Amino acid sequence: MRSSELIPSIMNTHPTPQDLFLKRLFDVVVAALMLLISVPLWLLIALLIKLDSRGPVFFRQQRVGAQYDPRQMDWARQLFEVWKFRTMYSDVNQQKHADHIQAYVRGDLDPEADEIKLRDDPRVTRIGRILRRTSLDELPQLINILRGEMSFVGPRPVPTYEVDEYDTWHGERLHALPGLTGPWQVYGRGRVTFDEQMEIDINYVRTRSFWLDVKLFLLTIPAVLKGDGAR
Repeated sequence: MRSSELIPSIMNTHPTPQDLFLKRLFDVVVAALMLLISVPLWLLIALLIKLDSRGPVFFRQQRVGAQYDPRQMDWARQLFEVWKFRTMYSDVNQQKHADHIQAYVRGDLDPEADEIKLRDDPRVTRIGRILRRTSLDELPQLINILRGEMSFVGPRPVPTYEVDEYDTWHGERLHALPGLTGPWQVYGRGRVTFDEQMEIDINYVRTRSFWLDVKLFLLTIPAVLKGDGAR
């Protein structure tokens, strides 16, 4: 039986006004504080990136997210630029990653064989490997959070070439603001199949609340420190 057959019919995915307000308040306050506190770290990372390889400090890529329209009471997909610290040599070919993700979506990779994440990728710089292992490459997404394009917690924003491979039932994971972290990062983090990842994200979409977001935010800290699946 396919995983999609284990997912019941789509439930109400409309957040309450209270949850929307608390979520946005939490995002703005915490992101602003983190941004202010981490300024010296940003400068250090920028210096290390420039010393390690030629190219820009930041990497920007178009990703698929979603925004909630309270007037229409529905979610609409949106494209936006996600910010990261650059972890690869500049001007590398991104097709290798696209092919890998598409194979993951089709179920051609074996999580038990440690295939889900690209390992020993020669395109990644020395500093880039450290940034990825510690998830510090994601730090610039505080900018996306302050802009309202992302939240601290939600399904990860994904490239268009991943969404192009989605089955119909996968689309329900896009009924939420994309997040810097989320249930997959806490509970799956590179050790599950694609359909299992979709089930985790869809379950979050259906059961989310402000307090669930706070719980997942706090659980992310030990997950990042352990570095599970974050290469």
